[in-house]
This record gives sequence, structure tokens and C-alpha cells, in this order.
Amino acid sequence: MLASHFGSLQALATATTEQLAAVHEIGDVIAQSVHDYFASEAGSESIAKLKKVGVDPKMEKPANAATKPLAGKTVVVTGTMIKFDRKQIEDLIVKLGGKASGSVSKKTSFVVAGESAGSKLDKAKELGVEVITEDEFLARIGKA
Repeated sequence: MLASHFGSLQALATATTEQLAAVHEIGDVIAQSVHDYFASEAGSESIAKLKKVGVDPKMEKPANAATKPLAGKTVVVTGTMIKFDRKQIEDLIVKLGGKASGSVSKKTSFVVAGESAGSKLDKAKELGVEVITEDEFLARIGKA
């Protein structure tokens, strides 16, 4: 995830904890750990040694997420889906520029709820977060 987001070892090494934590699936603890490693003497030496022997890995960054249908959206998937499993829908959310979250909060854009949704559905209703079905989600992203 980090390599895909930053594109190069240099960009990753100079990223702030806030920039690291903003990457999908990277939380505050991991972001701090990665930042601390690159800021440490051992991390700096490792990078210098890699560069000295000609190793400077790069990864093509994906297309700008801002132009994708779920850009800037945080989506929670809950319950049992019919056409896809939860992981497939979460991967699709990320591919389309959104953030798949495991918990509902005020920042959640909408919840995709299947059968037996449970507490996440209750939390969404309590917070006034939009709840849609799997079919409505697929229609929203143009896959219906």
C-alpha cells in the first residue's frame, strides 16, 4: 500500500506521519513506526547502502484517485453480501478512490449493508449515515 501510494523509496522515507496515516489500511501506530524507522540512524544507513549499490525501487503510482467515483468517500461494508464477499467490495471501494473502513463514524460517507448487518447498521442509523444495499452500491459505481 505504501509503495503504491508514494511511488518511490525516497518519497516514502521523507513522508510525515500524517501523510503515512492517510494511506488506506495504514493507521497511526504503523505510520509512526514507519516514520521512526526512516528517521532513525539504522533506517538512514540502510537507505544509503541500498542507493550505493544501485538499488532505488520505484513503483508506478495509480491514476489520480480524485477522478474516481468514490474519491474522498469513506465506506463501511457490513453484513452478508450476495454478489460479492465483503473483501471484494472493500477492494473495489479502494480501486475506485474511496477508503474502506471497518467502523462507522461521523466521517463515514455511507454504509453498504447486507443481510444480518448488526451493530454497524445500528450505529449508522444512530449517526444518520446513509445506508444502501449491495445493488444500490453497484448502481452508484456504474456496475449494475
